[in-house]
Amino acid sequence: MTAPANTANERVQTQIVRLVESNQSFELACGRSLAPIDVAYETYGQLNEAGDNAILACHALTGNAHVSGYHGENGEKPGWWNSMIGPDRWIDTNQYFVICTNLLGGCDGTTGPGSLDPDTGKPYGLTFPIVTVADMVKIQKKLVDHLGVPQLLAVVGGSVGGMQVLQWLVDYPDFVKAGIPIATTAHLNAQSIAFDAVGRNAIVADPSFNKGEYYKTAQGPDRGLAIARMIGHITYLSEEGMRSKFGRQLRSAKDYSYDFNSEFSVETYLDHQGERFVERFDANSYLYITKASDYFDLEKAYGSLEKAFEKIQSRVLIISYTSDWLFTPKQAEKMVNAMAAIGKDVSYYNIESAYGHDAFLLENDTQGAVISCFLQATAHPDRDHTLESVNCMCPPRGRPSLSRFEQAQRSRVDYELIESLIEPGATVLDVGCGDGELLAKLRQDKHIQARGIEVQQDLILTCVCRGLSIMHHDIDEGLKAFADKSFDYVILSQTLQAVPNPKKVFTELLRVGRRVIVSFPNFAFWRSRVQLALQGKSPVTKQLPFG
Repeated sequence: MTAPANTANERVQTQIVRLVESNQSFELACGRSLAPIDVAYETYGQLNEAGDNAILACHALTGNAHVSGYHGENGEKPGWWNSMIGPDRWIDTNQYFVICTNLLGGCDGTTGPGSLDPDTGKPYGLTFPIVTVADMVKIQKKLVDHLGVPQLLAVVGGSVGGMQVLQWLVDYPDFVKAGIPIATTAHLNAQSIAFDAVGRNAIVADPSFNKGEYYKTAQGPDRGLAIARMIGHITYLSEEGMRSKFGRQLRSAKDYSYDFNSEFSVETYLDHQGERFVERFDANSYLYITKASDYFDLEKAYGSLEKAFEKIQSRVLIISYTSDWLFTPKQAEKMVNAMAAIGKDVSYYNIESAYGHDAFLLENDTQGAVISCFLQATAHPDRDHTLESVNCMCPPRGRPSLSRFEQAQRSRVDYELIESLIEPGATVLDVGCGDGELLAKLRQDKHIQARGIEVQQDLILTCVCRGLSIMHHDIDEGLKAFADKSFDYVILSQTLQAVPNPKKVFTELLRVGRRVIVSFPNFAFWRSRVQLALQGKSPVTKQLPFG
């Protein structure tokens, strides 16, 4: 994948458009209305003639519309996801038309608490109405319509941006072909709300806050905002990452200074983050956007996640990170299970990372490869998704290692036998589906509704490239996402020998499938028995590469 180049043709400017005039009314979820409304946005690439290559990128809590390219005469300000979006990058603007907006309630060009209230001629401050994620998405839809986009190929975003993705999928199910919520949740838990509350209290308690009316004063609530940022930033990191990056290192001295100045490396790092943040962000916007994320709760709004997701028509790829303790993999799995339980086309990828919540901004090669493949498979569902064509679709970097299958170089004769047992149009779950070869073959030959489960990260990428619905899951943990008899066939193909608890696995397979098909290596073949007798260890042959 091409590294971002600071070139003149990637210089971009943020544009501002008025989407709601002063004499119009934009109704908010809180019951109040707001007008006028300006929206800051940037676009990259070109909308094609069919109008089917548009992607909306949604920013997180403190982001803005500048997702890619460079600002400034010297290009000193790269976009916040510049390694992901751009020419010849994972979300390739040579292929896609990418849009990014600043959130309603933000402070980078879109109407927010720092904007002028037309009734008073002064900044809104705390008289600005409370906005919700649904309100933010509603105004984004107005912008997309304004740009003449008939349908979005995908909506993608991390953290609070992922909440916007979920809201899009629920509110505009027939307008979005694919959704990619990353490192996010369907609602904040008590711990996350608590961190937001402490951050807001730090801002409000700052003597310079002045009830939100600080815009014309010499000093705003910089200290409170910096502390809020420091608190938030702790939640974006992981314990492992902090230990590796900082440990108990002192910033400069060799021994303790025995005072209350910042001296540990992690202290000075947080100081730096706070100082930089107050230079670019508005304290009132921090209050409003964190409140919007606290209020975001699809389960409360619809009664259950299953009911919330009932209207979804899009393909969905949910991505989480192993060390994210702000929005955990368990929270992601809850969404995945709810979608899977009602038959939605959902894939799940839990990426191993030490970066914590910030991984969605840092693990660009790993997440980029799967996002790129998912977008390609969504944009071109009619392509022949053989292994060769999949590899062509995948960008060079991040391409999966297929060593587990290449080393064996075995002909899977069991695939033909399994296919002969499957009725056309059936629903099929392949447990331990590997690179998805069998499911892809069944989909092509028998037109099945295919779903796979795989635990190996590189093989999941290949399945996504094939356009399969694939869940990153360990069968040893059961199949609780699926209801009883929810599949016509469940397949366990040459996976049994790697299962530590066969009884538990078979119980689950028989529960979710009307029929269960199992294939396994023939360890009793005479050549294998000879190897075992002569060498005293598990035999290794062309058909048994498990030694």
